[in-house]
Amino acid sequence: MAADKPFENLRGQTEEDALSIRPQALDEFIGQDALKNKLSIFIRASQSREESLDHTLFYGPPGLGKTTLAGIIAHEMKGTLKTTSGPALERAGDLAAILSNIQAGDVLFIDEIHRLSANIEEILYPAMEDFCLSIVIGKGPLARSIRLQLPRFTLVGATTRLGLLTSPLRARFGILEQLDLYAPHEITKIVRRGAAVHEADITDEAAAEIGKRARGTPRVALRLLRRVRDVATVRGESIIKLVLAKAALDMMGVDELGFDDHDRKFLRALLELFDGGPVGLSTLAAALNEDTGTIEDIYEPYLIQKGMLERTPRGRKATRNTYEYLGIKPRDFMFRQMSILDDEGV
Repeated sequence: MAADKPFENLRGQTEEDALSIRPQALDEFIGQDALKNKLSIFIRASQSREESLDHTLFYGPPGLGKTTLAGIIAHEMKGTLKTTSGPALERAGDLAAILSNIQAGDVLFIDEIHRLSANIEEILYPAMEDFCLSIVIGKGPLARSIRLQLPRFTLVGATTRLGLLTSPLRARFGILEQLDLYAPHEITKIVRRGAAVHEADITDEAAAEIGKRARGTPRVALRLLRRVRDVATVRGESIIKLVLAKAALDMMGVDELGFDDHDRKFLRALLELFDGGPVGLSTLAAALNEDTGTIEDIYEPYLIQKGMLERTPRGRKATRNTYEYLGIKPRDFMFRQMSILDDEGV
């Protein structure tokens, strides 16, 4: 069965336009139902009072739709979305230039907001609380401060690491919402919508297979869909069927649990180099030649959710599921059992 009719309105556009399509309204956004319900109430209340939405912070793993939700808020509030990121705001003047051009009802989206420097945060505080901007003109004895009043706007921040936000900045957000990994049926809907955007016919079974292996993340699902579509194009297949989807995903090294070669390398290192742990994060990162932030933000959340990894005070530790998944027998399991029996006097 090809993609369903609700997505047919996306067809007939150029590929460049289609690839840039994001949901524009909360009703079009798939998944995160509890968050959508709350946002809908907050937005309707703000609209009824003719006020800007309170400053909003989204946090959670990458690829779950934080940027998309910022665009939806701007669209629902009938404002313009202005986008930047924490690392891009290096000088106070960078933020001042953005804020001085903002209009009433606009949404300023700062991605990776936990990476803002301290001097940028100091300018952001009065802008968030009092909607004003303090600018210092000149240097030395001739320096003077000018206070500019800003129109009311909404700051939407996004971060993958909430704990790295400073307490004063976090406290200035009126709405804090966490984005969770998506359920398989939600990812399947996203895959089918993505197929319609790419003008690719896909069966329900193939869409479900891609969704099952997408780690509960829309960004991953759409990336896998594009690669499966490439395989279908090369093979001359007009419809992406289950057999083709499985073959393409297997070729990419993505198994039925959604684990790829990097995940298996991580788990094998934990078992074969460190006897299943516990091992410190920095030691594990050095063994894998990876950044500790990449391991914490990219690899570990999904492995923990799947019961393949434990975070303990002493470090990372493999679970029994890890041994079963890799087909490796835990060498010290028998010795642990014998030690328990000896301690009990058996």
